Amino acid sequence: MIALESVSKWYGQFKVLDACTTGVEKGEVVVICGPSGSGKSTLIKTVNGLEPFQQGQISVDGVLVGDPKTKLANLRARVGMVFQHFELFPHLSIIDNLTLAQTKVLKRRKEEARENGMRLLDRVGLKAHALKYPGQLSGGQQQRVAIARALSMDPIAMLFDEPTSALDPEMINEVLDVMVELAREGMTMICVTHEMGFARKVANRVIFMDGGAIVEDTSKDAFFGAPRSARAKAFLANILH
Repeated sequence: MIALESVSKWYGQFKVLDACTTGVEKGEVVVICGPSGSGKSTLIKTVNGLEPFQQGQISVDGVLVGDPKTKLANLRARVGMVFQHFELFPHLSIIDNLTLAQTKVLKRRKEEARENGMRLLDRVGLKAHALKYPGQLSGGQQQRVAIARALSMDPIAMLFDEPTSALDPEMINEVLDVMVELAREGMTMICVTHEMGFARKVANRVIFMDGGAIVEDTSKDAFFGAPRSARAKAFLANILH
């Protein structure tokens, strides 16, 4: 469903992505981890065109991301994205946050969009908060709203960019629980995260990055059981400790 071939990107003279090649099958859950500044977030943002790249090729369900003819707005409507900071519209109610893109991009009737939004809020346990505003919710609740909003567009895949790193520790599990449920339902997912418990529970594969390059791309069991590179071993020793 998602294929990256020799993707490289520069910020001026600095090479932030170095010939990254990987792929994600339909229904697969891939976790990307690595130290800060290793290019994880940049890589995931190239998948739906939020970050341009200078070399290589990316395709999503057969659509070439870097092709000038590709309408990125249409692509992003099919690939849900959840950010570190929730990116909700603070002046809109929770239900309006969920219906806006459905009506503007998917051209759904307002009643249909609202019904879909309420169903998804119920799914993430927040139906009772539909008329509140983002500022009235906790960080964990806002992130669950962000996931529901992404799901409201009927995506073929979901991208998560460190979705729990801005949350208080007690709020992390309520977001991870929703992500685990999505994975078990067969959603295609790429997750940039340091939550190794989540990776162990639901990931099919783990990609370890360092210095803008993919150092390891292997099964979950192989990564946690016997990482090949010294850098991955050191990273795991630190993070698991």
